[in-house]
Amino acid sequence: MSGDENMIGDDIRPEPIVVCSPVLGRWRAMNSPATRVPSHGVHAYAQTYAIDLLHEPAASNRPPFGWWPLARRSDAFPGFGQPVLAAADGVVIAAHDGERDHLSRNSFPALAYLAVEERVRARAGHPRMLGNHVIVDLGDQVYALYAHLRRRSVRLDPGQQMSAGAHMADCGNSGNSSEPHLHFQLMDDPDVLVASGLPMTFDRYSVDGAMRSGLPADGVLFEVDLPHGE
Repeated sequence: MSGDENMIGDDIRPEPIVVCSPVLGRWRAMNSPATRVPSHGVHAYAQTYAIDLLHEPAASNRPPFGWWPLARRSDAFPGFGQPVLAAADGVVIAAHDGERDHLSRNSFPALAYLAVEERVRARAGHPRMLGNHVIVDLGDQVYALYAHLRRRSVRLDPGQQMSAGAHMADCGNSGNSSEPHLHFQLMDDPDVLVASGLPMTFDRYSVDGAMRSGLPADGVLFEVDLPHGE
């Protein structure tokens, strides 16, 4: 992995780190750093270059955002329970796996509730914000964070080595999440309270059949057919 830095205007940023997609199949990118930085509107929790991934298969039954119903069960969404894959080789250094998968917040009234709920979660500490999550040491002071995982789905314990493409957990709806999705980011410290986010790029994915590398922008549907290295 590169630790080189690149000058962009008056800003110095590390070169994007190449990883593989942590999901397979057809997904929609949201809150992508390909659209804006910081991608989530803030630098807190080292999420400057984070991306959210929502599963949306071709015959999608993903419930739409609207006024009614106010909330849905997590298993009403196609992303719930989808495999989350290791984006690179590394060693698990933290795994939090006991948060519940709550009802969705994908209606206008529920979204307002989520805004209030976020303040409560923030006071309770970052595990309540991230929900079930795994932090992996990729080496060279680079750490990968996978958040909002399904309760009791983490397959590896701290100290275990994992290979890129390994099934490490399942997509869930825990923590500060509006619906089942994967929040993925790279950072320069394992502690999200002091870490800075690091830019990244996926080694490959396709959009409308055309192979690409980089990161899909907000709202873009993309597909990944094979894990890293295959």
